[in-house]
Amino acid sequence: AKAGVDPAMVEDVFMGCGMPEGETGMNVARNSLLWAGLPVTTSGTTVNRFCSSGLQAIAFAAHSIIVDQVPCAIGGGVDSITLVQPKAFNPKAGVVEKSLFKHPVYKALWMPMIDTADLVATKYGISRERQDAYALMSQQRTFAAQQAGKYNDEIVPLETEMAVTNKETKEVTYQKYTVVKDECNRGDTTIESLQKLKVLNGEKDPNATVTAGNASQLSDGASACLLMEEKEVERLGLTPLGRFEGFAVGGCSPEEMGIGPSIAVPRLLKRHNLTVNDIDLWEINEAFAVVSLFNMDFLKIDPEKVNVNGGSVSIGHPFGMTGSRQVGHILMEGKRRGAKKVVVTMCIGGGMGAAGLFTVL
Repeated sequence: AKAGVDPAMVEDVFMGCGMPEGETGMNVARNSLLWAGLPVTTSGTTVNRFCSSGLQAIAFAAHSIIVDQVPCAIGGGVDSITLVQPKAFNPKAGVVEKSLFKHPVYKALWMPMIDTADLVATKYGISRERQDAYALMSQQRTFAAQQAGKYNDEIVPLETEMAVTNKETKEVTYQKYTVVKDECNRGDTTIESLQKLKVLNGEKDPNATVTAGNASQLSDGASACLLMEEKEVERLGLTPLGRFEGFAVGGCSPEEMGIGPSIAVPRLLKRHNLTVNDIDLWEINEAFAVVSLFNMDFLKIDPEKVNVNGGSVSIGHPFGMTGSRQVGHILMEGKRRGAKKVVVTMCIGGGMGAAGLFTVL
């Protein structure tokens, strides 16, 4: 509706979901499109490539248009971490492939993401001080962007129920609540408050540096991007935000999954005869501050071009939706700044990276 397109035009919906089980199971793409008001003639499929699921969904939607002549499709993502994560990813529950779980390297497929971030920080010499300084910058950038209304145009108000727990009686009551903005930002964050936070793996790893302050925030969210063939856009007289140019992935050892963008980005740029310096804006998902820092260092990216309005450290990271949110945001911000070529990239659990190239229109 926000795009001004008849819902019946949408042929297929690709919805990324990092945890497509439990409350977000049963092909959440099909369920969500019907809940959103699209007709039964619109199909839907759920995509899971963990933290890149939203970006992957956009790539699949674009590919369906390019290859299969689909006139209109949606790529997006959704995750409800508060509902699903407590019941998922538990090796003790038997949700493992035993042959891999016993492998000296592949057992890291089940390694907690915090452990992989600490490993990257230690191996590549990224200090707690740098991570905290980056986290502070992310909080400050998101606060400034929200105050300036830079996120307003990409938010759709959502009516929901909020659980409220009485601190004294522990009684839980429910109140109607309308979400009008991302609520994870802590605009009053200081470097001193970040430095006081406990290292999460301190008891088992003396070199650990990841804290709740320099890691992404666990949150719930959904995002969707409408894609159309160029001639359809012209026929309907619509004004597009940007053009999908390409997508690439790359693999690495699962215990250092945070370096994934350093593999995917060069592959993407090479295929399009571009260099890092040709890219005007970057979204590098802040799964952890160390992830953005490592990949900026490795790829030699100007920090002033990266996550200019903050990222997952300060705005939250519902795994499957983040890539879609990043795409929408970078195209809008790119238009404000007069940018042309932009890249969205992220690390992926299990040892991968993904990157998408877009042109701002």
